[in-house]
Amino acid sequence: MNNEIVLQDLDHGLLTITMNRPDRRNALNPDMTRALVEAARRAQDDPEVRAVLLKGAGGTFCVGGDVKSMAAGRAPLSFETKTANLRRGMEVSRILHEMPKPVVAQLDGAAAGAGLSIALSCDLRIAAASVKITTAFAKVGLSGDYGGTYFLTHLLGSAKARELYLMSPVLSAQEALALGVVTKVVPDAEIHAAAREVAMSLAQGPSVTLGYIKRNINNAEHLSLEACFDGEAIHHSRAGETADHKEAAKAFVEKRKPVFQGH
Repeated sequence: MNNEIVLQDLDHGLLTITMNRPDRRNALNPDMTRALVEAARRAQDDPEVRAVLLKGAGGTFCVGGDVKSMAAGRAPLSFETKTANLRRGMEVSRILHEMPKPVVAQLDGAAAGAGLSIALSCDLRIAAASVKITTAFAKVGLSGDYGGTYFLTHLLGSAKARELYLMSPVLSAQEALALGVVTKVVPDAEIHAAAREVAMSLAQGPSVTLGYIKRNINNAEHLSLEACFDGEAIHHSRAGETADHKEAAKAFVEKRKPVFQGH
């Protein structure tokens, strides 16, 4: 058994990042959050990585913070230290959301609390039919972290985000799909293959262009229409200069599937 707390595997441009605390349903502790940030930075900076698949070991995505450890009464940290530590860990959500590479989350078992927040920072979420999804924070007396309020508000609007945070219902996969929280629902037995297929298709796609698409959508979350127009014009022109665009145009004329090289 691999004892690393976060596993990384690069295959044909797809970096699979696996949270590996199956005995604790991949609950986040300081070691895991540090390793997740390191893995996300590697994904962002490594030119060999063209897409990311984020998942949890043992049939569960992530149940959020390790509440059992929180309740164990370890030596108390100062308010400033706790805040700084949390902010450093939350970088994983920022990096996954902002890096110019597509990120897919494989949701099975449960995605709760900070685990859900991290999943929401990803671009696509493929869910197993039996997965349970909940913000969870209010039920343990916490207000939320890892960007969940930001991502859920932008995804669903403030009214629904308030409902899901204040009342903390447990959503089924189909309920989450109806709301738009997840991208696709598949039978439990197919979740590994389905999530990998989606992620690998992105890794084999026109990587530079996909990065520009992601930047355009991220810009739309906070920039003016005029600024978004400027960004689209710049990114569209740059994408038109890539070898992948030329290959796609040639393949269209030749009526064949394009073979992208990621540049």
